[in-house]
Amino acid sequence: MTNHTRITVFILQGLTDNPQLQVWLFIFLFLNYLLSLTGNLTIIILTLVDPHLKTPMYFFLRNFSFLEVSLTTSCIPRYLYSISTGDKMISRNACYTQIFFVILLGAVEFFLLATMSYDRYVAICKPLHYTAIMNRKVCNWFLLSCWIAGLMIILPPLGMGLELEFCDPIIDHFSCDTFPLLEISCTDTQLIEGVVLIDAILTLISTLLFVIWSYAAIVRTILRFPSAQQRKKAFSTCSSHMVVVSISYGSCIFMYIKPSGNEKVDMNKVVSVLMASVAPVMNPFIYTLRNKQVIQAFKNLVKKIAIFTKQ
Repeated sequence: MTNHTRITVFILQGLTDNPQLQVWLFIFLFLNYLLSLTGNLTIIILTLVDPHLKTPMYFFLRNFSFLEVSLTTSCIPRYLYSISTGDKMISRNACYTQIFFVILLGAVEFFLLATMSYDRYVAICKPLHYTAIMNRKVCNWFLLSCWIAGLMIILPPLGMGLELEFCDPIIDHFSCDTFPLLEISCTDTQLIEGVVLIDAILTLISTLLFVIWSYAAIVRTILRFPSAQQRKKAFSTCSSHMVVVSISYGSCIFMYIKPSGNEKVDMNKVVSVLMASVAPVMNPFIYTLRNKQVIQAFKNLVKKIAIFTKQ
């Protein structure tokens, strides 16, 4: 175990070696990636150009869409390239870079979801003070805090991971992921595994508890509304965010409460695909299909484009 050469290139096994399944998998992931880019970039553009979408809610939604685009771009195109060319090799530096961005963006997403729940709490529970509390400076501070918290989560384990040595170049995954990488290490990984697990649990629990607290307060406030129409409208403004929260937390928690052995590895791959490919596609539709303001903004943008092209 001590007489090994320094491995500088890894081989990603992917999801399957079956050529026919790879074709269908490529089509599925490629279409999902295009839909994800289209949907999330549309939200980003609409919230930038439409004057009715200049509120804190859409400011955070725009940044969430940016995170979704970045997260899916950090791993899906590389795997599509691998399927189409058969080149499964990835350099050590590229592997660590991929891990850095996937974990950073994922952590920032959870902190941003918690921030978005607080925004809804202020909007519904303190409507008269909403514009004063959630002003532009506060929104920017919240966003910066999410990124700082994400960096604090990733930097300690990444710094420890840079010192690892590996006995096997084969990673049993479609992208560079923390635990599959640790499994092929010759170095004692107990400490770094503990740090990664603690970081993940702290991130999930702290943000989830904050989300639960926010929505508990929101529900109590909504139930005091005298009008059924008011209650329905208030619940409608929160429903999209609640669905996204359920998908994000459900997928991540499922990755840490799963079977052992080969089933664990296979399940990890499936959940990773859902988080990196399927969830970024669903989120734009979840937010837009139930949001009349976004739909109207989209119609207005289409009309402007149509008028411009005719000229």
